[in-house]
Amino acid sequence: MENLTDIQNQADSRNLAIDRVGVKNLRYPLRIRDKANSEQGTVATISMAVDLPKEYKGTHMSRFVEVLNSHGPVLDVHTISGIPDELLSRLNAHRAHLEFRFPFFLKKPAPVTGKEGMMDYEVIFDVDASREEQEFIVTVLVPVTTLCPCSKAISARGAHNQRGIVTYAVKFSGEPIWIEDLIRLVERCASCELYSVLKRPDEKHVTEQAYDNPVFVEDLVRNVASASDAQPGISWYKVEAENFESIHNHNAYAVIEKKA
Repeated sequence: MENLTDIQNQADSRNLAIDRVGVKNLRYPLRIRDKANSEQGTVATISMAVDLPKEYKGTHMSRFVEVLNSHGPVLDVHTISGIPDELLSRLNAHRAHLEFRFPFFLKKPAPVTGKEGMMDYEVIFDVDASREEQEFIVTVLVPVTTLCPCSKAISARGAHNQRGIVTYAVKFSGEPIWIEDLIRLVERCASCELYSVLKRPDEKHVTEQAYDNPVFVEDLVRNVASASDAQPGISWYKVEAENFESIHNHNAYAVIEKKA
């Protein structure tokens, strides 16, 4: 093979280390474990990065993709956690960062008629690793319905409600919790959960359920935090809720993070 110049390995005179360098927006097919069907197919958008010591001019971008492909298309929280060690070794780095962002689908029956439809949720696997330790965070983005307690209390008829999104990030102290169980934990904390298929009896049910369970955005994050504290396998969490207000020209927002 022809001896080609390796510019990346040449020295750099600016004496500046780089915190993260790598590849972003790489789409890759995955099969993720689920409770109902053992696993499901999806497509992840992936970011991979390492630190770059001040002595080197550049990193080897192709090695990120080579490492990913060497682990195959079947990934879960266990197999993904093996990728950073290989990146650290092959790229002579001290820290590695991975993000796998993908849609996760659940078949969900309507609450009264039982009509089934597919709900999609965004999930993120985030890994930050050194040669000595590794941090793995699972995040689920869960859409919910919230109904305003103040509006209900002061209105003669009805109350304003809106769709919101809860961004729920967790670390585990032992065995990981199923993605489905994290989603259900969040949905139980809202005024009502969302469905993809609703017939008239279902619509009546979810409207009345929301009215009977009003929550502020503050209530929502506190509910999720309390439910998380009751889970012995969760060592850390961050709960962010954003309501897309239906009667205001702004969104309502709240966040709780469990201190390490």
